[in-house]
Amino acid sequence: MSKITRTRIRGMKELKEKLKRVSDDMINKGGRSALRSAANVIRKEARLRAERLDDPSTPERIADNIVVRWDRKTFRKTGNPAFKIGVQGGAKGNAKKQGKGGDTFYWRFLEFGTKNMPARPFMRPAIDAKQQEAVERFVEVYKKQLDKIIN
Repeated sequence: MSKITRTRIRGMKELKEKLKRVSDDMINKGGRSALRSAANVIRKEARLRAERLDDPSTPERIADNIVVRWDRKTFRKTGNPAFKIGVQGGAKGNAKKQGKGGDTFYWRFLEFGTKNMPARPFMRPAIDAKQQEAVERFVEVYKKQLDKIIN
């Protein structure tokens, strides 16, 4: 079910030194931008994988409904910036939450499978495939943001 993944981040020593010279507010702004950039790496991969599953004979497209959203709930509870990557419409078929790709409530059947249908995941493999690249993008963008603030 859940899996712990360890990732090595290069350049953290220099990043920590720069962080000592910057206010918390500036850190959060740069962190939010860097997190969004990292989340977009995973979103792009998830969209590519979902396009392979989308039926071209229907107007609904799961790939168009994969979005990156600011996680206000986590931020309010913990104070840590966070983004969610998911399929618009969530876990329930709700027409009010329908995205530009149409009502793709069935995405969860593909991702997790059913008792009569094996899973054909696209989100979890996208995360596994692009996790390291996303971390590297975060560090790269965060350093650029800090350089703008410091200089």
